[in-house]
Amino acid sequence: MVRDVASVARALGGAISPGAVDPAVPVDAVVDLADLTVIGNPMFATLVVCERAGLVAALGDGAAASDLLHATVAVCADDDAALRDALAGAGVTAILGTRDPGILLRPMLDALLAVDAAAEDRRVMTAMRVLTLAARRGGVRGVVAELAHRLDGWVVLLDRHGEMIATSGAGSLHIKDAVASAQGSPVRIRHGALHVHPVGPGEDISARLVVAPRLDAVARGRELGSQAAALLDLLLRTNDTSVTERLGRAAMIDALLGGGPAAAALLREWGVHERTLTGFALEPRSGNVDGERLLKHWLEELGAPYVFATDHGVLHGFLRDDHVDPLAERVQAYPSPLFLGLGTSAAVQTLAGTADEARQALASAEVSGDRVVRYAAIPTVRLVLARLGTQDAASLTRVLDPLRDESGRHGELTNTLRVFLQGNGAWGTAATRLGVHRQTLASRIGRVEELTGLSLADPDDRAAAWLALRALDR
Repeated sequence: MVRDVASVARALGGAISPGAVDPAVPVDAVVDLADLTVIGNPMFATLVVCERAGLVAALGDGAAASDLLHATVAVCADDDAALRDALAGAGVTAILGTRDPGILLRPMLDALLAVDAAAEDRRVMTAMRVLTLAARRGGVRGVVAELAHRLDGWVVLLDRHGEMIATSGAGSLHIKDAVASAQGSPVRIRHGALHVHPVGPGEDISARLVVAPRLDAVARGRELGSQAAALLDLLLRTNDTSVTERLGRAAMIDALLGGGPAAAALLREWGVHERTLTGFALEPRSGNVDGERLLKHWLEELGAPYVFATDHGVLHGFLRDDHVDPLAERVQAYPSPLFLGLGTSAAVQTLAGTADEARQALASAEVSGDRVVRYAAIPTVRLVLARLGTQDAASLTRVLDPLRDESGRHGELTNTLRVFLQGNGAWGTAATRLGVHRQTLASRIGRVEELTGLSLADPDDRAAAWLALRALDR
């Protein structure tokens, strides 16, 4: 809401008599004293229009009336010392000595709140137009990300079983709260404005949208959350052919990484008849850049097929050798920041190596800040990793063994370490890329140091951790 208690007092030309309600609290309702029976929303202020005699009588009328007034803001045209003393004794906030007589207070307040509600409606309509555009560009994830941005809070979309579909702005504790809230489990909610919206009508609920806006955007958050849930229901029930296409390309990339004659045969069916290809890894650093659409546009300009897939925001695939330089030039010239890692040319039966080189070159680009990095131009990494035998690589990666999860695989802690080092130890950058709070990141890094015995404040230990990660990837 736009109007708070202080702004209402200024509009009426009255003075605030302090009490239990903070003047900065937004206002969402106005009632006459005779109609006051319950507080609609404790997170907002309710204005109670009254005359002096009625207000004094209510303050002295026993605990029931006094308790109700204690949680509201009385609005009275009169103002004197005795009235202020009575209000102060009861701890009731009031707006006193208004410019206009009492008979005009109710219509004036109704008009103020009507204008306020209209402004909120316009903001919601504008936000929904943006959410609709986000749905067209980014689907479900685009809507969730834009909704969190609009409300300056966090959003989690869960399926009917409580498994996460998409999230934005939420750390692990927020996600646990979201799951508990959606399932009705008893848990201490860590965000007072959290609310849950079913996605789907009646018993045919396909998902649940959990929204936690900033406190002063609660009313708008509820309205936007409700409308966003309807939009998400439409998206989840619509057959998205692009999803099938992405899954198909991802499966084919996995087949190419497997190598052998089958990979060459698959490429021929894909329309690629070259005997050698170069691996690439491309990552946009701005949420406003649709990397997949941009890469498709560039490949169309080059007359190249879509031999790529997307994995956690990174586009990786293979190019004809003569398309490498034109793609690098486009990345360098693009106005928004993009990072491109390029491997070395490899036979189509053995593409796993150039794909790994491209990922390592991308990681180097993110650390150095260079937009384009070719694996062949990283002498230190190439020199060290090229000379590692199997036993040497195992010895180098052994420092990361304590980070394995219960299944024996490298998971959350290893990925946290990688992202932290890729960001050159910048806490804000790493937390944003991981989608967690800085405090959560600090806790994970502390756990990494405790388990491995490394100190990430020490340059030698950082270098050891980075080489171990590179060897692990290799």
